Amino acid sequence: MDWTLLLPGIIGSFVGVMGWLVVGIYIQRRQFVRQGRNAAKAVYFELDVNRTTISVARDHGLFGELDRASFERLLPELATLLSAPDLRIVVDAYMTHAGYRQLAGQQDLPAEVRRRALETFVAVHGRALATLRSCAFTAEEARAIGADEAVGTADEQGRGSVARAKP
Repeated sequence: MDWTLLLPGIIGSFVGVMGWLVVGIYIQRRQFVRQGRNAAKAVYFELDVNRTTISVARDHGLFGELDRASFERLLPELATLLSAPDLRIVVDAYMTHAGYRQLAGQQDLPAEVRRRALETFVAVHGRALATLRSCAFTAEEARAIGADEAVGTADEQGRGSVARAKP
């Protein structure tokens, strides 16, 4: 056996396998990031609709249904994109749904208590939207959809985004 012929073959095979592995890992990581960003976008829009629904309940006393289907379906992808503290901020927004349902069912609460609770729910949704906005959208995309800091101030003035009506 001639090592001068075998050694270049072994080295070439090793370099080829390592190259293939690195490229595969790189492509897979990009795919996970893309899926995570897409999940964050879907959850962002779901939270935006929920925030508007809560704002309508706060301002007019009309309690609509809150959605969570996108969040439940896309949570694994979202978890690959967000850090644990950021994911917790998004989860907190969905945890307010139980309180919202409780407020909707209790008509005997004073209006001020109901309003303050709903304001808190809107603020929690606003923090979750800001967290998702920072990782899901490029600056150009955020400008295109109007998702800048003006969204939060518009909601505070009672002119939040328009929620879709549910039949």
